[in-house]
Amino acid sequence: MTKGICTAAGLLLAILALSYSCTKGSQDVLGGGTCDTVGMKYATDVVPILTNNCYGCHGTGNTAGSGGILLEGYANLRPYVVDGKLVGNISHAPGYNPMPYGLPKLPDCEINTIIDWVNNGYLNN
Repeated sequence: MTKGICTAAGLLLAILALSYSCTKGSQDVLGGGTCDTVGMKYATDVVPILTNNCYGCHGTGNTAGSGGILLEGYANLRPYVVDGKLVGNISHAPGYNPMPYGLPKLPDCEINTIIDWVNNGYLNN
């Protein structure tokens, strides 16, 4: 009987630990850090993600083969934010073109960074 109680208690602790580690406020990322996606800003938080993952095809220096979609610069990006295509594409939502093209989905932390910025008015800050 004691062995069954210990097993049940261990299982309960494991479930609690897993549910705590998956809270919305802080996501673990590779390297053991946390992902804080509150108060994201265009210049400091969003542009680096776009630079590393989007501008290779959708930057001012390379629009050939990108469907004419230019994301570099706030004025170019804004229409894709307003119509929902930026978030739909990077989150691989049904009905959108999964981006980056031919590559895995961006890490959740990067997607959530962009979503926070969008949800807070997508300011040019």
